[in-house]
Amino acid sequence: MVQGRVPDIIVGRLPLYLRALSRMQEAGKEVTSSQDLGTLLGISSAQIRKDLSQFGEFGKQGTGYNVAFLIAQLRRILQVERVWNVALIGVGDLGRAIANYGGFVDRGFRIVVAFESDAQKIGQSVGTLVTQDMARLEQEVQGRGIRLAMLAVPAAAAQDVTDRLVACGVRGILCYAPTSISVPAGVQVRYTDPVLHLQHMTFYFAPD
Repeated sequence: MVQGRVPDIIVGRLPLYLRALSRMQEAGKEVTSSQDLGTLLGISSAQIRKDLSQFGEFGKQGTGYNVAFLIAQLRRILQVERVWNVALIGVGDLGRAIANYGGFVDRGFRIVVAFESDAQKIGQSVGTLVTQDMARLEQEVQGRGIRLAMLAVPAAAAQDVTDRLVACGVRGILCYAPTSISVPAGVQVRYTDPVLHLQHMTFYFAPD
């Protein structure tokens, strides 16, 4: 494995390449090039070649990349040739939308359990699941061997929930809560806060 020597910024681009290649495959394209990928993604072809070279040689000069082969290699590198079980914490409006989203399984992830602290929501159906009491979090997460979780909880609850998840073996957390959480070394955290992205974009708007 090469996790220790590959810059995280490169790892972060690999899912973009995988998504673009998957769309090419769906369109019936069998061979592509770094130039084609670069045009589609707004990334230079030189950068794409440099990124992929961190993991081996996947194409030949003049012939490009076999789309199916490169998809298989990226899925192997990202360890999504399997389906990972995921816990969802919080089934408010956002959590329910996440649970009902159908695009996880074919990309390597399946939400297998959902938790909620609101007594009125416990026992309700969300997607294909029945919402579990947060009191069962440790039992369910450890019993199912879950290593990934999504947090769709209020900011004030995020750190406590995170501490519980980490203590029972979760090693990757996607945080939708509008806050930052602290985790020990070896635990990966990614944030998705739409307000931050909107604020980032409005910086570039011309003043009214």
